[in-house]
Amino acid sequence: MGNLLCCVQVDQSTVAIKEKFGKFEEVLEPGCHFLPWCLGSQLSGHLTLRLQQLDVRCETKTKDNVFVNVVASIQYRALADKASDAFYKLSNTRSQIQAYVFDVIRASVPKLTLDAAFEQKNDIAKAVEDELEKAMSAYGYEIVQTLIVDIEPDDHVKRAMNEINAAARMRVAANEKAEAEKILQIKRAEGEAESKYLSGLGIARQRQAIVDGLRDSVLGFSVNVPGTTPKDVMDMVLVTQYFDTMKEIGAASKSSAVFIPHGPGAVRDVASQIRDGLLQGSVQH
Repeated sequence: MGNLLCCVQVDQSTVAIKEKFGKFEEVLEPGCHFLPWCLGSQLSGHLTLRLQQLDVRCETKTKDNVFVNVVASIQYRALADKASDAFYKLSNTRSQIQAYVFDVIRASVPKLTLDAAFEQKNDIAKAVEDELEKAMSAYGYEIVQTLIVDIEPDDHVKRAMNEINAAARMRVAANEKAEAEKILQIKRAEGEAESKYLSGLGIARQRQAIVDGLRDSVLGFSVNVPGTTPKDVMDMVLVTQYFDTMKEIGAASKSSAVFIPHGPGAVRDVASQIRDGLLQGSVQH
């Protein structure tokens, strides 16, 4: 019906290309337009002004000889004031953009190692965007944004990278565990040394207390009982301790049998040995 009345409708975010006898005449904005087809006017086609996106997957090689698939996302749109250039100068816009993306990525990524490519994704995207903007502006298109959305190495490379990271983390964990065990051993050794030192002090003080007690007993007995010598008192004290020890051994229910010589001569020998041992220990202390 619109063609019969020589009227055409152009939708929002779209422009139409008007020709007269096959020659470009003007760009029709959204709305209703008079198109006298009987005078040779016609619509050659429509051009959308909406933002479009093109995902490009490019296979290339890094500097360290790792093949990767770089996925780039290009967001672009036609310019309303250059709609005629966008409509007539390019027959396949998406293929043209894809060719430029391939060219820039295959020129940039081989200069970088795999790790550097992951770190410099934004630099790669900027290089692609600058090249596309310079090339596509002549054809009436604006490059809004370029994103490097993914860098995909081969599955074997991914597995190897994961194993390298796992091995590095295990090595760090082993070092930390060894360091912890080292600290524990050092602290344990320090504790044992301190314990032995304190034990030695206790034994020395115990022996000193025994010697001091015996000395006081001998001196007191010699003063209170005239005519006795310190040697007599010492022999009597040792014999008393000897009999106390025999009593305790016999009274214990779970004590082991101890065979020692017993008799007046033996008691004298035991007293002499105990006295000599205590005196030597006192002198050394």
